[in-house]
Amino acid sequence: MKSNKQRRQEIKSRRVQRAERQARHANMRPVDRPIGVVVVTPARLQSTNSYGIPDFVQRGYYQDRPFHCKDCGKAEVWTAAQQQWWYEEARGDVWTIAVRCRVCRQYERARRVEARQVHLAGLAAKQARIESAKHSVN
Repeated sequence: MKSNKQRRQEIKSRRVQRAERQARHANMRPVDRPIGVVVVTPARLQSTNSYGIPDFVQRGYYQDRPFHCKDCGKAEVWTAAQQQWWYEEARGDVWTIAVRCRVCRQYERARRVEARQVHLAGLAAKQARIESAKHSVN
């Protein structure tokens, strides 16, 4: 009869062997990828608790993805290189996709910064009124 420690070691070794087989299988994929694609490095992706696997991971490469900006409606392309940066460098969620063009993203970012500054200025003014009310009562 095996101890729990022995079972855990066997399970771990089977997992390592399975990972090695999958890596070998991934390296043996055909090279007939379309032009404008970038290979996915699954180890660099952010972990997710989903049961599904995103299509680009199954495919093994990122490919240019067309979309329409949700603010201005302009047709754009989310390139494979941009996707690789987002998913692997910035560690973005693997289920997100681009929805805004660069100009609208910059505008939205500036709008959020300005809204945050207005909010913080309002909080500071409120705190100042509270402090002045405390000092005037005492």
